[in-house]
Amino acid sequence: MSTLNTAVSVAASALSAERTRIEVAVSNLANAESTRGPDGKPYRRRDVVLSTAPMQSFDSALGRASATGVEVSAIVEDTSRPRLRYDPSHPDANKDGFVELPNVTAAEEMVDMVGASRAYQANLTAIGLIRDLTSRALELGRG
Repeated sequence: MSTLNTAVSVAASALSAERTRIEVAVSNLANAESTRGPDGKPYRRRDVVLSTAPMQSFDSALGRASATGVEVSAIVEDTSRPRLRYDPSHPDANKDGFVELPNVTAAEEMVDMVGASRAYQANLTAIGLIRDLTSRALELGRG
């Protein structure tokens, strides 16, 4: 049963990581037109950095192969240049009439959200399969 608990823990770690990816993409989209932040500069797109996370299990204590989950190791700012749009009437326009806009592309954010959403769904399915497997094993034990 310990191995199944570890499998659920691995899938749960992925659910948490994918939820963070979706939240960051939504934040990026929400700020796609934010021309001035607390520092006076346009919003900068953020990206999630994932890394492996070893899962503790009874099997790993015995020297057998153990599972590896995932965790968010950092949320970093994209350092690419801001987009420029000509809008001389905008309050944040420079002397040439250009406004610096965040380096956010809606299409890229949507692709990130779809990928994170599919990975989230896949891990929910894995947890469901583990639950079903456990239930069937218990039914066999009763019969």
